[in-house]
Amino acid sequence: MAKTRVIIVDDSALIRQVLTAIINSTPDLEVIATAPNPLIAREKIRELNPDVITLDIEMPEMNGLDFLEKIMTLKPTPVLMISSLTEQGGELALRALALGAVDFITKPVLSVEQGMKDYAELICEKLRAVACAKVQRLRTEPLPQAPLAPLAPTDRPRNLALPTTEKIIAVGASTGGTEAIQAFLLGLPPTSPGILITQHMPERFTRTFAERLDRTTALSVVEASDHQRILPGHVYIAPGHSHLMLKRSGAQYLTALSDAPLVNRHRPSVDVLFQSVAEHAGANALGVLLTGMGKDGAAGLLAMRQAGAHTIAQDEDTCVIFGMPREAILLGAAQETLPLRKIAPQVLKHLK
Repeated sequence: MAKTRVIIVDDSALIRQVLTAIINSTPDLEVIATAPNPLIAREKIRELNPDVITLDIEMPEMNGLDFLEKIMTLKPTPVLMISSLTEQGGELALRALALGAVDFITKPVLSVEQGMKDYAELICEKLRAVACAKVQRLRTEPLPQAPLAPLAPTDRPRNLALPTTEKIIAVGASTGGTEAIQAFLLGLPPTSPGILITQHMPERFTRTFAERLDRTTALSVVEASDHQRILPGHVYIAPGHSHLMLKRSGAQYLTALSDAPLVNRHRPSVDVLFQSVAEHAGANALGVLLTGMGKDGAAGLLAMRQAGAHTIAQDEDTCVIFGMPREAILLGAAQETLPLRKIAPQVLKHLK
Protein backbone atom coordinates (compact mmCIF):
# COMPACT_ATOMS: atom_id res chain seq x y z
CA MET A 1 0.00 0.00 0.00
CA ALA A 2 1.34 3.42 -0.97
CA LYS A 3 2.20 5.64 1.96
CA THR A 4 0.86 9.16 2.47
CA ARG A 5 3.81 11.46 1.78
CA VAL A 6 4.25 14.44 4.11
CA ILE A 7 6.39 17.58 4.06
CA ILE A 8 6.86 19.36 7.41
CA VAL A 9 7.32 23.14 7.36
CA ASP A 10 8.30 24.56 10.76
CA ASP A 11 11.10 26.84 11.93
CA SER A 12 11.63 24.76 15.10
CA ALA A 13 14.17 21.98 14.63
CA LEU A 14 12.69 20.22 17.68
CA ILE A 15 9.18 20.23 16.21
CA ARG A 16 10.47 18.96 12.87
CA GLN A 17 12.32 16.16 14.66
CA VAL A 18 9.38 15.15 16.88
CA LEU A 19 6.85 15.27 14.05
CA THR A 20 9.12 13.22 11.81
CA ALA A 21 9.47 10.53 14.49
CA ILE A 22 5.71 10.44 15.09
CA ILE A 23 4.78 10.24 11.41
CA ASN A 24 7.46 7.74 10.41
CA SER A 25 6.45 5.41 13.24
CA THR A 26 3.21 4.59 11.43
CA PRO A 27 3.14 2.14 8.50
CA ASP A 28 0.97 4.27 6.20
CA LEU A 29 2.62 7.70 6.61
CA GLU A 30 6.11 8.97 5.80
CA VAL A 31 7.96 12.27 5.95
CA ILE A 32 9.64 12.90 2.61
CA ALA A 33 11.16 16.26 3.53
CA THR A 34 11.27 19.00 6.15
CA ALA A 35 11.85 22.73 5.77
CA PRO A 36 12.65 25.49 8.30
CA ASN A 37 10.99 28.24 6.25
CA PRO A 38 8.63 28.71 3.31
CA LEU A 39 11.38 29.60 0.82
CA ILE A 40 13.04 26.22 1.24
CA ALA A 41 9.66 24.51 1.48
CA ARG A 42 8.56 25.98 -1.84
CA GLU A 43 11.35 24.21 -3.73
CA LYS A 44 10.77 20.90 -1.95
CA ILE A 45 7.03 21.00 -2.59
CA ARG A 46 7.63 21.73 -6.27
CA GLU A 47 10.17 18.90 -6.54
CA LEU A 48 8.50 16.18 -4.42
CA ASN A 49 4.76 16.86 -4.86
CA PRO A 50 3.66 15.76 -1.35
CA ASP A 51 0.22 14.41 -0.43
CA VAL A 52 0.04 16.62 2.71
CA ILE A 53 1.91 19.62 4.09
CA THR A 54 2.09 20.48 7.79
CA LEU A 55 2.56 24.21 8.25
CA ASP A 56 3.33 26.54 11.14
CA ILE A 57 2.05 30.13 11.15
CA GLU A 58 4.94 32.05 12.70
CA MET A 59 8.11 31.52 10.62
CA PRO A 60 11.02 33.59 9.26
CA GLU A 61 11.20 34.91 5.69
CA MET A 62 7.44 34.57 5.15
CA ASN A 63 4.63 33.86 7.63
CA GLY A 64 2.63 30.68 7.25
CA LEU A 65 -0.60 32.40 6.19
CA ASP A 66 1.08 34.21 3.29
CA PHE A 67 2.73 30.96 2.23
CA LEU A 68 -0.55 29.06 2.55
CA GLU A 69 -2.23 31.57 0.24
CA LYS A 70 0.51 31.04 -2.35
CA ILE A 71 0.21 27.24 -2.07
CA MET A 72 -3.54 27.29 -2.58
CA THR A 73 -3.25 29.72 -5.50
CA LEU A 74 -0.38 28.08 -7.37
CA LYS A 75 -0.45 24.41 -6.34
CA PRO A 76 -3.45 23.47 -4.16
CA THR A 77 -2.32 20.79 -1.70
CA PRO A 78 -3.94 19.49 1.49
CA VAL A 79 -2.50 21.45 4.44
CA LEU A 80 -2.68 20.70 8.17
CA MET A 81 -1.80 23.75 10.27
CA ILE A 82 0.24 22.90 13.37
CA SER A 83 0.90 26.07 15.32
CA SER A 84 1.01 27.47 18.83
CA LEU A 85 -0.48 30.75 17.59
CA THR A 86 -3.79 29.13 16.71
CA GLU A 87 -4.36 28.40 20.43
CA GLN A 88 -4.40 32.08 21.35
CA GLY A 89 -5.39 33.57 18.03
CA GLY A 90 -8.65 32.04 16.88
CA GLU A 91 -8.86 34.65 14.13
CA LEU A 92 -5.57 33.38 12.67
CA ALA A 93 -6.84 29.81 12.69
CA LEU A 94 -10.06 30.84 10.95
CA ARG A 95 -8.05 32.85 8.43
CA ALA A 96 -5.98 29.75 7.68
CA LEU A 97 -9.13 27.69 7.09
CA ALA A 98 -10.57 30.42 4.89
CA LEU A 99 -7.40 30.37 2.79
CA GLY A 100 -7.76 26.65 2.19
CA ALA A 101 -6.13 24.77 5.08
CA VAL A 102 -8.10 21.63 5.80
CA ASP A 103 -7.63 21.46 9.57
CA PHE A 104 -5.41 22.60 12.43
CA ILE A 105 -3.78 21.30 15.59
CA THR A 106 -2.53 23.54 18.38
CA LYS A 107 0.95 23.01 19.74
CA PRO A 108 1.13 22.59 23.51
CA VAL A 109 2.29 25.72 25.32
CA LEU A 110 4.41 23.89 27.90
CA SER A 111 6.60 20.81 27.50
CA VAL A 112 6.33 20.97 23.72
CA GLU A 113 8.20 17.74 22.99
CA GLN A 114 6.14 15.60 25.37
CA GLY A 115 2.97 17.42 24.44
CA MET A 116 3.46 16.67 20.74
CA LYS A 117 4.09 13.01 21.55
CA ASP A 118 0.83 12.96 23.52
CA TYR A 119 -0.87 14.25 20.35
CA ALA A 120 0.68 11.50 18.19
CA GLU A 121 -2.51 9.55 17.54
CA LEU A 122 -4.50 12.71 16.78
CA ILE A 123 -1.79 14.05 14.45
CA CYS A 124 -1.69 10.84 12.42
CA GLU A 125 -5.47 10.59 12.31
CA LYS A 126 -5.78 14.15 11.02
CA LEU A 127 -3.02 13.64 8.45
CA ARG A 128 -4.88 10.64 7.02
CA ALA A 129 -8.10 12.61 6.80
CA VAL A 130 -6.44 15.74 5.38
CA ALA A 131 -4.74 13.66 2.67
CA CYS A 132 -8.19 12.64 1.38
CA ALA A 133 -9.65 16.14 1.49
CA LYS A 134 -10.75 18.22 -1.46
CA VAL A 135 -8.67 21.37 -1.40
CA GLN A 136 -10.87 23.74 -3.35
CA ARG A 137 -11.37 27.13 -1.77
CA LEU A 138 -14.97 28.09 -1.13
CA ARG A 139 -16.04 31.22 -2.98
CA THR A 140 -19.56 32.15 -1.98
CA GLU A 141 -21.74 35.17 -2.61
CA PRO A 142 -24.83 35.99 -0.56
CA LEU A 143 -27.97 34.61 -2.16
CA PRO A 144 -31.02 36.83 -2.67
CA GLN A 145 -32.63 37.28 0.71
CA ALA A 146 -36.36 37.63 0.19
CA PRO A 147 -38.54 37.69 3.33
CA LEU A 148 -39.91 34.31 4.31
CA ALA A 149 -43.59 33.67 3.80
CA PRO A 150 -45.58 32.86 6.94
CA LEU A 151 -44.79 29.35 8.08
CA ALA A 152 -47.61 26.84 7.97
CA PRO A 153 -48.20 24.48 10.90
CA THR A 154 -46.96 20.93 10.41
CA ASP A 155 -47.91 17.68 12.01
CA ARG A 156 -46.11 17.32 15.33
CA PRO A 157 -44.99 14.26 17.26
CA ARG A 158 -47.25 13.49 20.21
CA ASN A 159 -44.45 13.92 22.74
CA LEU A 160 -44.36 17.74 22.44
CA ALA A 161 -45.52 19.40 25.66
CA LEU A 162 -47.51 22.28 24.12
CA PRO A 163 -48.51 22.96 20.51
CA THR A 164 -46.13 25.24 18.61
CA THR A 165 -45.44 26.04 14.97
CA GLU A 166 -42.09 27.69 15.70
CA LYS A 167 -39.36 26.24 13.50
CA ILE A 168 -35.80 25.27 14.46
CA ILE A 169 -32.83 24.62 12.15
CA ALA A 170 -30.08 22.36 13.55
CA VAL A 171 -26.69 22.18 11.81
CA GLY A 172 -23.69 19.92 12.44
CA ALA A 173 -20.21 20.00 10.91
CA SER A 174 -16.57 19.14 11.54
CA THR A 175 -13.52 19.25 9.24
CA GLY A 176 -14.15 21.85 6.55
CA GLY A 177 -17.20 23.07 8.41
CA THR A 178 -16.21 26.65 9.19
CA GLU A 179 -16.36 27.68 5.54
CA ALA A 180 -19.34 25.44 4.77
CA ILE A 181 -21.35 26.93 7.65
CA GLN A 182 -20.57 30.45 6.49
CA ALA A 183 -21.64 29.56 2.94
CA PHE A 184 -24.90 28.08 4.25
CA LEU A 185 -25.71 31.07 6.46
CA LEU A 186 -24.97 33.53 3.66
CA GLY A 187 -27.93 32.04 1.83
CA LEU A 188 -30.40 32.70 4.66
CA PRO A 189 -32.34 35.93 5.32
CA PRO A 190 -32.62 37.62 8.75
CA THR A 191 -36.20 36.31 8.96
CA SER A 192 -34.97 32.70 9.21
CA PRO A 193 -35.99 30.53 12.17
CA GLY A 194 -33.57 30.18 15.08
CA ILE A 195 -30.50 28.12 14.17
CA LEU A 196 -28.42 25.89 16.48
CA ILE A 197 -24.97 24.87 15.24
CA THR A 198 -22.45 22.37 16.56
CA GLN A 199 -19.07 22.66 14.84
CA HIS A 200 -16.19 20.58 16.20
CA MET A 201 -13.79 23.29 17.34
CA PRO A 202 -11.51 23.85 20.34
CA GLU A 203 -12.55 26.03 23.25
CA ARG A 204 -11.79 29.74 22.74
CA PHE A 205 -12.15 29.42 18.97
CA THR A 206 -15.94 29.24 18.96
CA ARG A 207 -16.47 32.79 20.21
CA THR A 208 -14.19 34.14 17.47
CA PHE A 209 -16.02 31.99 14.93
CA ALA A 210 -19.39 33.35 16.07
CA GLU A 211 -18.12 36.94 15.89
CA ARG A 212 -16.84 36.34 12.38
CA LEU A 213 -20.20 34.95 11.22
CA ASP A 214 -22.02 37.81 12.92
CA ARG A 215 -19.96 40.28 10.84
CA THR A 216 -20.31 38.46 7.52
CA THR A 217 -23.92 37.20 7.42
CA ALA A 218 -27.37 38.79 7.67
CA LEU A 219 -28.07 36.89 10.89
CA SER A 220 -27.27 37.67 14.52
CA VAL A 221 -24.68 35.07 15.58
CA VAL A 222 -23.47 34.41 19.13
CA GLU A 223 -21.63 31.73 21.04
CA ALA A 224 -24.41 29.95 22.90
CA SER A 225 -24.85 30.25 26.64
CA ASP A 226 -27.20 28.34 28.91
CA HIS A 227 -30.94 29.06 28.96
CA GLN A 228 -31.11 31.51 26.05
CA ARG A 229 -34.46 32.08 24.38
CA ILE A 230 -34.07 30.97 20.75
CA LEU A 231 -35.21 33.80 18.48
CA PRO A 232 -35.83 34.04 14.72
CA GLY A 233 -32.90 35.49 12.82
CA HIS A 234 -30.46 34.36 15.51
CA VAL A 235 -27.75 31.69 15.36
CA TYR A 236 -26.32 29.93 18.42
CA ILE A 237 -22.87 28.31 18.10
CA ALA A 238 -22.00 25.51 20.53
CA PRO A 239 -19.09 26.63 22.75
CA GLY A 240 -15.97 24.51 22.44
CA HIS A 241 -16.25 23.23 26.01
CA SER A 242 -19.91 22.08 26.15
CA HIS A 243 -22.59 20.10 24.36
CA LEU A 244 -25.33 22.35 22.96
CA MET A 245 -28.91 21.08 23.30
CA LEU A 246 -32.44 22.26 22.65
CA LYS A 247 -34.99 22.28 25.46
CA ARG A 248 -38.59 23.47 25.89
CA SER A 249 -40.26 25.80 28.35
CA GLY A 250 -43.94 25.73 27.52
CA ALA A 251 -44.17 26.67 23.85
CA GLN A 252 -40.74 28.37 23.84
CA TYR A 253 -37.44 26.89 22.72
CA LEU A 254 -34.34 27.48 24.85
CA THR A 255 -30.67 26.55 24.68
CA ALA A 256 -29.08 24.19 27.19
CA LEU A 257 -25.37 23.50 27.76
CA SER A 258 -23.86 20.36 29.27
CA ASP A 259 -20.36 19.32 30.30
CA ALA A 260 -21.34 15.62 30.11
CA PRO A 261 -18.70 13.18 28.77
CA LEU A 262 -17.57 13.22 25.16
CA VAL A 263 -19.85 11.60 22.59
CA ASN A 264 -18.19 10.12 19.49
CA ARG A 265 -14.97 11.56 20.99
CA HIS A 266 -16.38 15.08 20.82
CA ARG A 267 -17.74 17.75 23.12
CA PRO A 268 -19.64 19.51 21.65
CA SER A 269 -21.20 16.60 19.78
CA VAL A 270 -23.52 16.89 16.80
CA ASP A 271 -25.40 13.76 17.89
CA VAL A 272 -26.21 15.36 21.26
CA LEU A 273 -27.64 18.44 19.53
CA PHE A 274 -29.63 16.47 16.97
CA GLN A 275 -31.05 14.04 19.54
CA SER A 276 -32.32 16.93 21.67
CA VAL A 277 -33.88 18.62 18.64
CA ALA A 278 -35.59 15.36 17.68
CA GLU A 279 -37.01 15.06 21.19
CA HIS A 280 -38.19 18.64 21.68
CA ALA A 281 -38.93 19.99 18.20
CA GLY A 282 -39.82 16.91 16.16
CA ALA A 283 -41.48 17.81 12.86
CA ASN A 284 -40.93 21.52 13.52
CA ALA A 285 -37.21 21.08 12.90
CA LEU A 286 -34.89 20.88 9.92
CA GLY A 287 -31.57 19.04 10.23
CA VAL A 288 -28.49 19.80 8.12
CA LEU A 289 -25.31 17.71 8.30
CA LEU A 290 -22.28 19.21 6.59
CA THR A 291 -18.70 18.15 5.85
CA GLY A 292 -16.71 16.38 8.55
CA MET A 293 -14.54 13.44 9.54
CA GLY A 294 -16.05 10.48 11.42
CA LYS A 295 -19.67 9.62 12.13
CA ASP A 296 -20.85 12.20 14.68
CA GLY A 297 -24.32 13.42 13.76
CA ALA A 298 -25.44 10.43 11.68
CA ALA A 299 -27.48 8.74 14.42
CA GLY A 300 -28.86 12.08 15.59
CA LEU A 301 -29.96 13.03 12.09
CA LEU A 302 -31.76 9.68 11.84
CA ALA A 303 -33.52 10.43 15.14
CA MET A 304 -34.60 13.79 13.73
CA ARG A 305 -35.99 12.18 10.59
CA GLN A 306 -37.84 9.56 12.61
CA ALA A 307 -39.33 12.36 14.72
CA GLY A 308 -40.73 14.03 11.60
CA ALA A 309 -38.01 16.58 10.84
CA HIS A 310 -36.83 17.27 7.31
CA THR A 311 -33.16 16.22 6.95
CA ILE A 312 -30.44 17.18 4.48
CA ALA A 313 -26.83 15.98 4.05
CA GLN A 314 -24.13 17.71 2.02
CA ASP A 315 -23.05 15.76 -1.05
CA GLU A 316 -19.64 14.20 -1.59
CA ASP A 317 -18.52 16.51 -4.38
CA THR A 318 -18.75 19.66 -2.24
CA CYS A 319 -17.56 18.19 1.09
CA VAL A 320 -13.99 18.72 2.21
CA ILE A 321 -14.35 15.41 4.10
CA PHE A 322 -17.38 13.25 3.28
CA GLY A 323 -17.25 11.13 6.45
CA MET A 324 -20.16 12.45 8.55
CA PRO A 325 -22.63 12.97 5.68
CA ARG A 326 -21.73 9.57 4.22
CA GLU A 327 -22.48 7.82 7.51
CA ALA A 328 -25.83 9.60 7.72
CA ILE A 329 -26.73 8.64 4.16
CA LEU A 330 -25.82 5.00 4.82
CA LEU A 331 -28.13 5.01 7.85
CA GLY A 332 -31.00 6.40 5.80
CA ALA A 333 -30.98 9.55 7.92
CA ALA A 334 -30.89 12.07 5.07
CA GLN A 335 -34.02 12.69 3.03
CA GLU A 336 -32.00 14.79 0.60
CA THR A 337 -28.34 14.89 -0.42
CA LEU A 338 -27.42 18.24 -1.94
CA PRO A 339 -24.40 20.29 -3.02
CA LEU A 340 -23.57 23.01 -0.52
CA ARG A 341 -24.82 25.88 -2.68
CA LYS A 342 -28.30 24.32 -2.90
CA ILE A 343 -28.85 23.59 0.80
CA ALA A 344 -29.91 27.06 1.94
CA PRO A 345 -32.38 27.53 -0.98
CA GLN A 346 -33.87 24.10 -0.26
CA VAL A 347 -34.24 24.93 3.43
CA LEU A 348 -36.09 28.12 2.51
CA LYS A 349 -38.26 26.25 0.03
CA HIS A 350 -39.17 23.67 2.69
CA LEU A 351 -39.98 26.37 5.23
CA LYS A 352 -42.42 27.98 2.80
